[in-house]
Order: sequence, then C-alpha cells, then structure tokens
Amino acid sequence: MDIGIFKFAPTVEGVIAEAKLANDQGFTSFWMPQIFGLDALTAFAVTAKEVPNIQFGTGVVPTYRQHPMMMAQQALTVSQVAEGRLTLGIGLSHQVVVESMWGYSYSKPLRHMREFLEALVPLLNGEASGVSGEAITSHGGVEVEAPAPKLMIAALGPKMLELAGRVTDGTVTWMVGPNTLADHIVPIINQAADAAGRPQPGVAASIPVCVTNDVDDARARAAKEYVIYGQLPSYRAMLDREGAAGPEDIAVIGSADEVSERLAGVMAAGATTLVANEFGTPDELAATRDALQKLL
Repeated sequence: MDIGIFKFAPTVEGVIAEAKLANDQGFTSFWMPQIFGLDALTAFAVTAKEVPNIQFGTGVVPTYRQHPMMMAQQALTVSQVAEGRLTLGIGLSHQVVVESMWGYSYSKPLRHMREFLEALVPLLNGEASGVSGEAITSHGGVEVEAPAPKLMIAALGPKMLELAGRVTDGTVTWMVGPNTLADHIVPIINQAADAAGRPQPGVAASIPVCVTNDVDDARARAAKEYVIYGQLPSYRAMLDREGAAGPEDIAVIGSADEVSERLAGVMAAGATTLVANEFGTPDELAATRDALQKLL
C-alpha cells in the first residue's frame, strides 16, 4: 500500500525530524499543508537536503496569492534540491480566505484555475508561458534547471475534476470518504484523463486516522479538531455526498484491525496514495503509526 504521512510542524527542524522518521520507517511520501504556518515549499527545500529518498508533497499551495511564474520558480527550485522528489499540490483555498483575508475576488474560481494552469504547466516543463486571460496574464519563462515536479490540484467538484484529469497528474483530496471516491472523484478524473489521452491520474486521499481504545472519545475530539471542514462549502458538499454528519464520520477511528480494514477500503475505492493525517494522544499516535507501518 502506498502510504504518505501528512504533518503540521511549527518549525523547519520539526519538519526535518518528522520527514526523516517517516523515511526511516518506510513511508513513500511526506506531505505538508500551506495554510498560516510555515511556507511548505521553503521548508521542503531545506528538508530535501537532509532527508533522501522520500517524496515530498504540498497539500496544497493556494494559487490566488502567487503568480504562476513565481510559483514555478519556487517549485522548480525545490525540485532541483530534491532531485525530482516533489509533488506540487495546488488549490484555490476558500472564498472566506481569498476575499476576506486577501482581498481578491473569488467570483470565477474554475476560470482562475484553468488560466493558472495554462500558465504554470509550460513553465514547470521548461517552456515559456503565453497567457492573456481574464484572470491571469503570464508572458515569459523561468530559468531553473530541474525535473518538472508532479502537479496535482485540489479538485472536488465535477468541472474541477475534469480539469485535473485533462491537464494535471491528479488530485489531492481531503475529507472525502470511500463512497465519494469510488462514485464521484475517481470516475470523473479518470474519464477526463482518458479522453485527453493522458495516463491514469493519481488520487492522493488525505484522511484523519486514529488507532484508539476509546472510539467515542476520539470521535468527539475529531469533531472538535476538524469542525471547520464541516462548514466550508467545498468540504461540506463532499460530506453530504458521503452521507456524513461531520468530519468525525470521515475520520478513520478504531482498533488497529478496524483502521487497517477501513484504510484498505479507501485504497479499493480508487485512491492511489493514502495520505494519513494522524491525530490523538501520544499513545494513540504511536499505535496509529505502528498500524500504518504494518500496512506498507
């Protein structure tokens, strides 16, 4: 089973330590979000010098705050340091962040992502961009000698999934259950890729995981810790599609055997990489990591 570890770390030294541990334990990839803490790509540029072999993935870098040429420069620089061990996951973020915090318009997110990719994809592949769109203007190239990173977008809705399948290497999901993966995410993105003559896309499914002896208490903690994801419209739509009352219903919680069985179900639903967001007490975290290792 292809399993990656998803971690928030408050310091670069912490990122290095967590990535090294994941690498030493045999996990295939190490993922970081780009929210309000460390800059994930900067942290990966440092960490990649210290930690060999493991793949690095961003889950995800928002597009609205950065021009495609600048994002290409940064991603290619990390890819140069990491010798190609980078998956660049990008996404729109959310209306409340883009408009209320950054002051940008979120009026046509699909158009924004389409034009952003029209500029970014050639840049990552060593070519000049030439986009004069309604949202994005990008004319020129970047001069960074590095392998093109894999490119994934956070795609949940049908149109964004079709765009991901046509143009990118896949999607990074969060708070998406196995039924939604099997019946919605995977069929749409695979069909779009097939129609475009592209390889089967990757589906990196990020899910909260906790091995515990107290399921009810862990579910209550998950409901509190991940409450915001039941309120943001894009995630709420996926929870509703799954028939989940809240994020605690998506979180994989239970004994080691129960967790292993449910994670196998996520992979059977079409995920190509399981990205585990471990949560819980120190004892639960240790038990969760042990169960994940046994699935490798």
